[in-house]
Amino acid sequence: MTVLNDLKRMPREIWIQSLAILINRAGTMVLPFLVIYLTKGLGFSARSAGFAITVYGIGSVVASPLAGRLSDRLGPMTVLITSLITSGCLLLIFPLLSQYWAILALTLTWAVASETFRPASMANISDLVGPDLRKPAVALIRLAVNLGMSIGPAVGGVLVLISFSSIFWIDGLTSILAGILLLIVWFKTRPLDHHSRHHITLASQYSLSPAENGSILKDTRLVVFCIGAFLLGAVFFQHEAAMPLFLVRDLKLAESTYGFLFTVNTLIIVFVELPLNSAMANWSHRQSLVLGGVLCGLGFGSLAFVNGTLGVVATVVIWTFGEMILFPSMVAYVADLAPAHRRGEYMGFYNLAFSLAFMLAPWAGTELLDRAGATTLWGTCLVVGLLAAAIFSMAGSTEEVKERI
Repeated sequence: MTVLNDLKRMPREIWIQSLAILINRAGTMVLPFLVIYLTKGLGFSARSAGFAITVYGIGSVVASPLAGRLSDRLGPMTVLITSLITSGCLLLIFPLLSQYWAILALTLTWAVASETFRPASMANISDLVGPDLRKPAVALIRLAVNLGMSIGPAVGGVLVLISFSSIFWIDGLTSILAGILLLIVWFKTRPLDHHSRHHITLASQYSLSPAENGSILKDTRLVVFCIGAFLLGAVFFQHEAAMPLFLVRDLKLAESTYGFLFTVNTLIIVFVELPLNSAMANWSHRQSLVLGGVLCGLGFGSLAFVNGTLGVVATVVIWTFGEMILFPSMVAYVADLAPAHRRGEYMGFYNLAFSLAFMLAPWAGTELLDRAGATTLWGTCLVVGLLAAAIFSMAGSTEEVKERI
């Protein structure tokens, strides 16, 4: 089978990175329960707790370009290790604070430290594997993320009933443990990795055109692609706020139904995403990006026509397939588009588009739901998703976008 061949060809470092991510995500408890901790644990208002999430989003926006540039200068593994260990240590401080502004300051710092992981992780994958393995490699990383996330929040939901402090300890220690695992591997491979990256950087400085060494905004393809990524993110992140509100308040479904939808999403990803991306490894960027965008738009747009649990589940299946196709394809496209010595910067710029969407989309979606109604919201999601797919159609095919080394 193609998927087995792809797994056999994966470098050892990809497997170690996946294991580290699994450990880290299996301990992810603080962010999903931060609002509950601030309201029930410390007695802050819902508005104050919600603003803390906004502050985290601001930190994510700040972290994206910063992490990209640091990855190019220091190497992505250095950034990955620093992110995991630093964010883990910051989490251990959280239970010691009770003043609101101190908590906001720590949340912002934690967000910057934690979210530098994403661009560095994507840059590291791009460095370790060639174009033919990038989609399966990203799918493997996402498998680790989803397996971990199926454990962490579930365990956290039990622990908050016993002790709020415990979720900070477990989340922090698992993050530090994941960083130590990468640190051990890094010490074994650092001399070769450092030499190779330094050699590529020097060679690139003398061989690339001024545009490739200038502002990232000069790369029109990347800018247009990131506009599409932002629009797609604005649709996708409706499952964080507007979607649960619509299900519980408007459709009168139980809160447990919303949790069940996450189970459906995770199970499909765990069992389907890796073989799906192995099978689609030779598809052009244009084909996979457009198909993924259309499915995401259709999935969320179809919520305008459902009135029960089965219909909602069907929409989740549609956008989950879009998610599985689209996200690995996005990383592969940006990796192919970026000059070798600027992959971190390009990944940071791409991640910035999603960070902005994460910060703005939940608020915009709930506002539109309240002011204009569900039909308008989900109809808008369909239009925006299709618009994103149209923008992705401007992306070059695999043959047109060559990896530049």
